Amino acid sequence: MAQLLLDSGALVANWRDFAAAVGPAACGAAIKADGYGLGARAVLLRLAAAGCQQFYVAHWHEVPPLLPLPDGVTISVLHGVTAAELPAALLLPAQPVLMTAGQAALWRQTGRPAQAMIDTGMNRLGLAPDEAADALASIEISVLHSHLACADQPGHAMNAAQLAGFVAAASTIPAQSRALANSAGVALGRAYHFDLVRPGIGLFGGGLLPDGRPSRSVASMAARILQIRDVPVGASVGYAATFVAARPSRIATVALGYADGYARGLSNAGWALAGLRDNRVSCSAAGRVSMDLSSFDITDASGLSEGDWLEVPFDPEAMAAASGRTSYELLVALGQRFDRMWA
Repeated sequence: MAQLLLDSGALVANWRDFAAAVGPAACGAAIKADGYGLGARAVLLRLAAAGCQQFYVAHWHEVPPLLPLPDGVTISVLHGVTAAELPAALLLPAQPVLMTAGQAALWRQTGRPAQAMIDTGMNRLGLAPDEAADALASIEISVLHSHLACADQPGHAMNAAQLAGFVAAASTIPAQSRALANSAGVALGRAYHFDLVRPGIGLFGGGLLPDGRPSRSVASMAARILQIRDVPVGASVGYAATFVAARPSRIATVALGYADGYARGLSNAGWALAGLRDNRVSCSAAGRVSMDLSSFDITDASGLSEGDWLEVPFDPEAMAAASGRTSYELLVALGQRFDRMWA
């Protein structure tokens, strides 16, 4: 089993940077998709200890693994609630983010508070501004949300248009708090912060921090060497013979593949690290990443034996550039075959 090495300090430092940038607004955390692949409950506990109180998931089935919740922590379910989900939802300590008139009508019958999503131009989820006030009538709205489509493009005209649309919609809907900004939205400035922000990817090593620095990487991988072999010049490694040795090479094959979440797009593009922290040797990927295995060229690394471990860095943005996938995809693809180890 490969290891996913997780850095509590980096996670908390990323959240604190977002929280400092939006004060006095509150800073929550999106932990959907099992905490962006890192383990939602472990993320929640660490961020709650640092002061985060508002957490967001997409589905109701994501709530029970988070329980019991620390004191003062709230969970919001971004996809709202359906009739089939209602019985379970009423037993869980979470609020739906209502996004359709039908969901609002269903939840109204419970007499409980809820949150709501207004569509301000993304045309994905949310109540239309001209229907929202009537649809949400007589429901106590704890948080009114919208979501930015182009926040990672600061100069895009949609940002200002959505801000104006949200301000207009919020003026017609009583709510205790308002929330618009995701990770990238925080950097757009105080006008976008309102009462609460919902960073996600920026907490986990993707994208930028509010001041423009790269988000700190939270994860790296470690994989055990199953076999080492000497490969002569002209011989190939792996499926489709995509790596051909240009020198006499020593190749280590490790127990890590795309079934674990190590992207196939990193074939002949990824790298591993061997040696002690003050004397690391970079070992380039050799051949195609397969379901359970990856190979690395350890010719320049001395002292390695079968059974030793290679560290496989996991900077989401660097891996995205190398693999042709997004940092979001790479994080949420981190599978359950990892032994997750927090430090």
